[in-house]
Amino acid sequence: MLLHRQWAKKGLFALLLSPFSFVFLCVSRYRAMHAQPERLPVPVVVVGNIYVGGTGKTPVTIALARGLRKMGWHPGVISRGYGRKADGVKLVGPNTDSSSSGDEPLLIARKTGLPVAVGRDRVEAGRLLLKSSPEIDIIISDDGLQHYALRRDVELCVIGAHGIGNGWVLPAGPLREPPSRLDSVDAIVLNATSAILETRTPRFAASSTLGRCTQLSTGKELTLEALRGQLEGKTFAAAAGIAVPTRFFAMLRARGFICEKTLELGDHFSFESNPFKDLDADCILITEKDAVKCRQIREIASDPRIWVAGYDIVIEDYLLELVDQKARRVKSRMEKGKP
Repeated sequence: MLLHRQWAKKGLFALLLSPFSFVFLCVSRYRAMHAQPERLPVPVVVVGNIYVGGTGKTPVTIALARGLRKMGWHPGVISRGYGRKADGVKLVGPNTDSSSSGDEPLLIARKTGLPVAVGRDRVEAGRLLLKSSPEIDIIISDDGLQHYALRRDVELCVIGAHGIGNGWVLPAGPLREPPSRLDSVDAIVLNATSAILETRTPRFAASSTLGRCTQLSTGKELTLEALRGQLEGKTFAAAAGIAVPTRFFAMLRARGFICEKTLELGDHFSFESNPFKDLDADCILITEKDAVKCRQIREIASDPRIWVAGYDIVIEDYLLELVDQKARRVKSRMEKGKP
C-alpha cells in the first residue's frame, strides 16, 4: 500500500506533513492527560497498538483469552467493534449479525465461545458484559490502548509486520502515539516483525500458523494437506480482507498452495458486492475474519468453491504468566478494598 510505503521513511512526504503531526501529538497528549479513567470491578487487560491499522491484535486477544481460561480465569472480551453500523453497546454471540457487531468481535465470539460486548464506550461495554455474565473475573479489551477513559491494569502492545514505520505520529507517520509509549506498556508482542525497538519493555514473540480448512457451504473440515490432495490438478485462488493480505498468501504458498489469483480486498472488506462471482478458480481460500461476514451473505455462503483457512497465533507461556501474575495482584487488592 502506497501510504504504508511512504510512512516507512522520513522523506519529503513525511517532512511536509510534520507540522500537522505536531498538532496531532499535542491534542492526543492533552486528551490523555485530562482523561478520568473509570475502573471496572475486575482486572482489565488491554491488547492494543500504536501503529494505525492492523497488527494482529485480535488473534493475540484470542490466544490470550484461551490461555487465561486454561489458567483458571473466566475472561470476557470488549471491543469497539470497528465498522459496525449500530450505535451504543451490544452483546455479541456466535450468530450475531456482523453489521451490528463488527467482524473482529464476531470472530472472537465464534473462536472462543466467551462473552463479548462491543461499544465505542469500553467502560459501558464492560459493565454490560459483567451484568450479563457475572462469572467474568477478568476483561480483555481488544484494541483500546488509546482509550484512556478505561482504567487498565495490564497493557500489551502488538507490533506487526510494518514495525513502527518512520517513528512519527499521524499524519507524517503511521503512529497513534510516539515510540516512547512503548516504555510504559507492560509487554510488547512481536507479531511477524523483526523491528528493532529502543525500549527496555519486555518483548515476547508470537508465531502464526494455519490450521484446518472449513468449506463455507457445508461446514466440512479438512487439513490443508488433505484439501490440496483432494483438489490435485485444480486451480486455486486466495482472497483476504485483512491489514496485510500478502502474509496470508505467503503462508498458503509455504503450505504448497499455488494460487493463480490473489485478491487483496482491503481491511474490513464489507462484501456488499461479491468479489468471487466472476473469479475463475476451482477453490478459493479466504480468512476466518472474512468468513464471519461471508457466512451471512447467501450468495457467497452457498458457493462450494470457498474454503476458510483456520488461523491462530501462539503466544509465549512467559507472556501468559506475566499477565496472570499482574492480574492476580490487582484482583487481590480489589478483594481487600484497595484501589
